[in-house]
This record gives sequence, C-alpha cells and structure tokens, in this order.
Amino acid sequence: MTSSNTQPAPPNPYLVLGAAIVLPASGHVILGVPVRGLQFLFFMVILAWVTAKVAPPDASFIGRHAGGFLIYALSILDAYKLARIRHALWVHKAAPDSDNSQGGIAPHT
Repeated sequence: MTSSNTQPAPPNPYLVLGAAIVLPASGHVILGVPVRGLQFLFFMVILAWVTAKVAPPDASFIGRHAGGFLIYALSILDAYKLARIRHALWVHKAAPDSDNSQGGIAPHT
C-alpha cells in the first residue's frame, strides 16, 4: 500500500546547476522560484552597470562588469544549494524510519 503523502522527486541538482550556468535565473525557474531568479537578474544588471561606470577605461570586459559577474556566480551557487537542500529533504522523507532498526535497542534519550 502506498502512502498518500508522497511528493514527486525534486529536479536533479546537477540539472539545476547546468541550467543556472547556461542561462542566468533558469535554475531558479526550474526550482519554482522565478521571482528569486528575477531578483538576481535585476541586481546583476544594476551592479554590472555600476561597475562599468566606476571601472577605469583600460579595464577588460570582465573587469568593467565585475559586479554583474559576482551576482551571476552567487545566483549559480544559490540555485544549486537550494536544489541540493530540496533533494536531500526529499531523500530523507522517502527513506524508511530507521530508528527502531537497531535490533530492539532503544535510542538514547
């Protein structure tokens, strides 16, 4: 007999990581939190614009837009971390209760 409160498996964390690397905010969209992804995109654009105005003229493209690249990297880490947490919680809930599987030994209280 199956339990009625089983939840579907969350997206694979590596899929979320790959999507977040290829297209900013897509990892958050896959996870179902598109507003969080849009917030990261907004700050990515704003900080890229600010660092482009502040950076010296002889700086490289990455140097001129370093603020945007910083937020981009943080958004990748955030999406992957959220995916890993959701996956670990799902695995933990799906595992059978192993507290009483110690051969009759009561757990320490």
